[in-house]
Formats: sequence, structure tokens, C-alpha cells
Amino acid sequence: MDSNQATHILILIYSMIGIGVVVMVTNIYRYGRFMKRMQDVLSSRARSENIWKYSGFWLLVFFLFGYIAIGLFSKPDLMMASVLFGGSFFVMIVLTLMFRLINSVKQNCLDVTEVLITVIEQRDPNLNGHSRNVQNITMLFYSYLPKDMQRQINPVSLEYAALMHDVGKLGIPEEVLNKPGKLDAAEWEIMKQHPKIGVKFLERLRTFEHIMPWILYHHERIDGKGYYSVPGDQLPLAARIIAIADAYSAITMRRVYKEPKSHETAIQLLDEVAGTQIDAELFEIFKTIPKEKLAECVPPNIETGIVL
Repeated sequence: MDSNQATHILILIYSMIGIGVVVMVTNIYRYGRFMKRMQDVLSSRARSENIWKYSGFWLLVFFLFGYIAIGLFSKPDLMMASVLFGGSFFVMIVLTLMFRLINSVKQNCLDVTEVLITVIEQRDPNLNGHSRNVQNITMLFYSYLPKDMQRQINPVSLEYAALMHDVGKLGIPEEVLNKPGKLDAAEWEIMKQHPKIGVKFLERLRTFEHIMPWILYHHERIDGKGYYSVPGDQLPLAARIIAIADAYSAITMRRVYKEPKSHETAIQLLDEVAGTQIDAELFEIFKTIPKEKLAECVPPNIETGIVL
């Protein structure tokens, strides 16, 4: 082998190792984002699984330093460079497939949950489209929150909690649920149990554990005079967000016993209870959302009082 061939092979070897290093850095970054995204309602928080996730991350870091060490401190041949080059791309392919599988599972779970919500809404004409409306409003609201608030809540978990906030109404008798007029005191006491019933339904789903307080307390008041008399400073941020979305949806959507109210009326009514029933700081943020965007949250064929 002449010197030119040797030089070309050497360049090829170090190019392959260099590309392998870049790909491994990318793999580590993507895996780090994956770990962060896994901290949601569909991801088990079992300690044993966390050990596996962190072990995978540090193994990738170990392999990266191995690539660098081989490139800097050894004399790699073409075979070794090929193995390192191929290995980095193999890891990239496996991670890509894993991410796509996880996203597919999450979407399928959301689809199943929406079917469950459809069943609930079929039992109660007053809920027709309400759960999806609250889900859409909640996620729109989330997008308007300051970054420091967004960092406190995983959006996937928030979306599930908003969609399932009324799942407990499956346990409410139909004569109460479908009463055409306002509920009397005894019936209202039964209706007030739906957040607690919803949490009971979800107790067997271990991965839903951390969103149960969000569902349980979505009817609590900031002044501590809600269903369970929980003080406002003890209410989860997510529950306070869903409470505003739920109240706005309830005011603007048609009910059997009332006509839908306009966006402007809803904002006025909520403004009157800001600081007592709902979180005043959050409501100030909610008021900045354009009416047009809130109108887009309404499911098809659902009547509301929002007039554009």
C-alpha cells in the first residue's frame, strides 16, 4: 500500500469515527428528551424502570467517550471504524423506532380514552362535547401560560386529566344526571361526588396516580369553599387550570336547562368570581386568549354562545 492509499484510508477511518461521535451526541440528546417526555401520565414511575432509563442514558455517554478515546488515543483500523460507525447508526435507528412506538401507544391510549368519554356523554345530554371542549380549552390555556408555569405540568398528563375530569359521572344515577331542571339539595350532594367517584375509577391505573388530585379538585374554590373545602394554596396548579376551562365551557355551552351564554358574558361572570371561586392570576392570563381561538376549541356540531 503506497502512502496516498494509506492517507486516504486514514482519512476515511477518522471521518467514520467523527461521524459516529456526532451521531452518538445526537442520540444522547434525543434520549435525554425522551426521558423528560416519559415523565407523564402514561409512563410508569416505578423505581426499577427509572434505573433502566438512567442506565441507558449513561451507557450512551460511556459509548460516546469510548468513540472519542479510540479516535484520540489509539490507532483504529478500518474494521474498528466501521463497527463504531455502524453502531452509532444502529442506536439511532433503535431510538427512532422506540420513539415512534411510544408515540403510537400514547395516541392509541388517548383514542381509547375518548371512546370512554363518548360513552359518558351519551348518558348525559348536558355533557355532549363538554369533555372535549374542556380538553381543548385547557391545552390552549396551557400554551398561554408563562414558561415557569408550563414547566410545572407535563402537557400529556394535563390533557388526560382535562379530558377525564368528569369520568366520575359514570357513577351518578341517570335520574340525577339527566334531570331537565336544576338539582335539589339532595341531588346536588349526589352530583358533588363525581370527582371522588372518578378517582375511584382510576385507582387501578397506577400511572394515573399523580393526576388524580387534578381530577378530584377541579371543582374546588380558591377561597376553600369547594366540594372538599381545600384551601386555594393547597390546590394543584393543573386543577386550577382545568377549573377555569371547565367553568368557561359550562357557561358558553348549551344545557338542557339553560341557553348558552356569550364569550363576553362568560368572561364577565368569571371575572366576578376571580379570587374567590377561581384563581385570579390564572384568569388574568385566560382573558388574554382571543375569542376566536376559544371558539376553535368547540367540537363540531356543538352549540355555544360564542359569536364571532
